[in-house]
Amino acid sequence: MDINRIKEDILNAKTALGIEFGSTRIKAVLIDSTKAPIASGSYGWENRLDNGIWTYTLEDIWTGLRDSYAELAADVKKQYDVELTNIGSIGFSAMMHGYMAFDADGELMVPFRTWRNTITAQAAELLSKEFVYNVPQRWSISHLYQAILNGEEHVKDLAYMTTLSGYVHWMLTGKKVLGVGDASGMFPIDPKTVDYDAVMVEKFDKLIADKKFAWKLLDIMPKVLEAGEDAGKLTEEGVKLLDPSGKLQAGIPMCPPEGDAGTGMTATNSVAKRTGNVSAGTSVFSMVVLEKELSKPYPELDLVTTPSGALVAMVHCNNCTSDLNAWVNIFKEFMETMGMEVDMNNLYGSLYKKALEGDKDCGDLMSYCFVSGEPTVGFEEGRPLFMRKPDSRFNLANFMRTHLYTCLGALKVGNDILTQQEHVEVDHIMGHGGLFKTKGVGQSIMAAALNTPVALMETAGEGGAWGIALLAAYMAEKEEGETLDAYLNEKVFAGQMGEKMDPDPEDVAGFDKFIKAYMAARPVEHAAVDTF
Repeated sequence: MDINRIKEDILNAKTALGIEFGSTRIKAVLIDSTKAPIASGSYGWENRLDNGIWTYTLEDIWTGLRDSYAELAADVKKQYDVELTNIGSIGFSAMMHGYMAFDADGELMVPFRTWRNTITAQAAELLSKEFVYNVPQRWSISHLYQAILNGEEHVKDLAYMTTLSGYVHWMLTGKKVLGVGDASGMFPIDPKTVDYDAVMVEKFDKLIADKKFAWKLLDIMPKVLEAGEDAGKLTEEGVKLLDPSGKLQAGIPMCPPEGDAGTGMTATNSVAKRTGNVSAGTSVFSMVVLEKELSKPYPELDLVTTPSGALVAMVHCNNCTSDLNAWVNIFKEFMETMGMEVDMNNLYGSLYKKALEGDKDCGDLMSYCFVSGEPTVGFEEGRPLFMRKPDSRFNLANFMRTHLYTCLGALKVGNDILTQQEHVEVDHIMGHGGLFKTKGVGQSIMAAALNTPVALMETAGEGGAWGIALLAAYMAEKEEGETLDAYLNEKVFAGQMGEKMDPDPEDVAGFDKFIKAYMAARPVEHAAVDTF
């Protein structure tokens, strides 16, 4: 690490700051002129259940923002012995979707309704039918229409609706704007115009015309911006919210606020067509950048966009490693009972590697990892379930392989629609998340599930805060006509593809056999939900 060069970058504002509001952590990352992270700060937070609504309070938001930034500024001072007073550019990102509704005075009218809420089924179904387009429950428009259907009093006084990243950006710049990737979680985007779909906007306005509200949809929505566009500057009032110490200067350029899906694509260099990424941890989701629109809507596929507005098919699954982690903890408890010392990294690694010794089809074992509902395969609730036949090949290797396969079962179902029904071609998938921690295991299982090469990059672990910092740097540095994917390829990743693993044909055949049994045995899981 070249300390003197980094100090010069900080003093000359050749830096970019990214702050992302995740579900459990707010993370701030400062990058230098080489795009490498040089300082960070974070703040842990949890959503709360308030009268049946999963939410974060405004106090949660601003306390977390200030504390994560203060920790980053302290990290800069500790490492480089300089005060952070100026930054080249700043970007904010956050978990997508949800509903933040404000009146004409800028006051929040109802508690922030996050993506986690599943209270909009009626609205989502009606809008999907009206638009002939899959509108998920967590999208902002579903929350708005459900509030209208419920006859909620606040809707008539609605003056502005936005996402969490859009709200923070608005307060710090005064600009009511949103990056197109995050906007695509509010309302369907037309990839040709890189704006809200005009036909669907008109349909929505007609749908609610009888309510005689004083507003129409576009009156209350943020303006859509593409990556690289000017999204305003940090104001004096914004400085007070971000850095109460007053050391940071106002006037810093800000990039369009984005959602965590867009920053994940950026951090894994997966914004070009025919590329994709998959995040696998507590939940799992994949994103594939499409070359053309799908032939029809699918409830298993959400359509969002890259930060530049290219259409992306997203398969979002609620369950991945939670049940697997519970089984690993059973092995931990056994070892402790036998008086053994437990190294969890070694335990996970050993069990994951053992799975590679198992039969390609898991030896006729079956598992469902559904701690919660999994709409992709038809479940509103979940019950973790393991079963076997009397003559199944029941051993540790097959047991572990089964649990790794089922982590990706619902994901495979959604992606098979893309590849087998829509004939979407993908050159490679970038993987990131806890499932890939044991070298070669999660990567090979994922390659088999998706029948696509899977690559891993060390930088993917830097996460969405690094991704939004890169988007801020792109806005500040881009040359005339330089696209985001060209910028990432040439100036950030320098052609690095990471460590790629091709799917093994025998693994692919084994996973295909497993998934047929997985789909056929769903009545057993339904019975478990109904009776236990």
